Amino acid sequence: MRYAIVIEKAANNFSGYVPDLPGCVATGATVKETESVLREAIEFHIAGLREDGTPPPQPSSSVDYIEVAA
Repeated sequence: MRYAIVIEKAANNFSGYVPDLPGCVATGATVKETESVLREAIEFHIAGLREDGTPPPQPSSSVDYIEVAA
């Protein structure tokens, strides 16, 4: 499955979350580290859902950029 992720700059690190998997979050010192930890968090989250007998939700979020004059 392919899930959209959001990574944001925090005060001293980066934080990420998965819109389609509420509660699935991760932090890291860099964007790359946050992506890596978030990948592990997604796998762990889905394994937990399956263990509980809950099918993982189908990805439904999409991500894009919009340019505006600033």
